[in-house]
Amino acid sequence: MSIEEILEIMDETLDKAMQVPFSNKKSLVDVEKIRELVDEVRLNLPNEVKQAKKLVQDRKSIIEDAKGEAEAIIKRAEDRAKQLVSQQEITRLAQQRSNEIMASAQQKSKELRSTTNDYIDETLSKVEELLSHDLVNIKKARNALKAGK
Repeated sequence: MSIEEILEIMDETLDKAMQVPFSNKKSLVDVEKIRELVDEVRLNLPNEVKQAKKLVQDRKSIIEDAKGEAEAIIKRAEDRAKQLVSQQEITRLAQQRSNEIMASAQQKSKELRSTTNDYIDETLSKVEELLSHDLVNIKKARNALKAGK
């Protein structure tokens, strides 16, 4: 018999008990029968208590496993976040260095262009001066030829 069945029989026994007159709802019960039923409950109780304890233990185990898994997930997420932040920092530093290199290259390019333009201008000025001088000599030679005719 299960504990539920035993308790039901006890309840029926109490319902069938004879009331003692003038005793304000007190009843007479078969003490031996109630004791037998209580003993029966005691005999059946350990199995159900064991089952209940097992359920509680299983519940605790499941909760502990879930907590452990949750902590592991959080740890992995934190590690991944740190990794992403680190990668972002590396990317940011690389971008910053790239910008510095580009700015330096553009400055050197401007300086080189300016130096090259100055050199070309100076060279062209010398060529112009030489050509002007040669042009004057050519004009003199032509004039001398014209005068000697």
